[in-house]
Amino acid sequence: MGKNMIAIIDYGAGNLRSVVNALTRLGYQPKITSNPREVLKAQAVILPGVGAAGDTVENLKARGLAEPICELIADNRPFLGICIGFQILFSGTEEGGWHECLNVVPGRVKKLPPGLKTPHMGWNQVKQKLSHPVFDGIPDEANFYFVHSYYAEPDDKSLVAGETEYGIPICSIIARGNLVATQFHPEKSGEFGLKMYDNFIKLALATG
Repeated sequence: MGKNMIAIIDYGAGNLRSVVNALTRLGYQPKITSNPREVLKAQAVILPGVGAAGDTVENLKARGLAEPICELIADNRPFLGICIGFQILFSGTEEGGWHECLNVVPGRVKKLPPGLKTPHMGWNQVKQKLSHPVFDGIPDEANFYFVHSYYAEPDDKSLVAGETEYGIPICSIIARGNLVATQFHPEKSGEFGLKMYDNFIKLALATG
């Protein structure tokens, strides 16, 4: 396990393979791991997610992974959260009642407003709100692929790196230093999704 390890956190949810495939296509060799020590040693950490945020937090805690994630982010180490891996960073979620999340990013995860088709599924534009290396070579309002019924609302609007219209403007990506998290799925988003992964990993390796 070299110092350039890219760790993809496995907490028992599916959907890791598509992320691995995306990174492999870019020429990287990510390692799927549920070992907290390996996660802490990695140069870049990716937390993909499907399912419910409350269950995800429970699964991470049960495997001893919640604290390392919080520690990495507090230390400004390169961390990328995807979909549920984005939502669990917030204070809590309204999904299935109220569930506390990791509270790394103050704010709450709410159900999409009534009258909208849920889940919000398919391609939608991401309007860039911040200049950040993760957007290098990606045009403003490029399309990314979404599948979600809940959306995150950060208390600190300066973290919102990208917004997407779906009945209301929703936060589709946050960025703060080496923390990046997306509501959409870069691994299902064609060339711009791959570019975003590549930008994140280049940022991580440069940081190291």
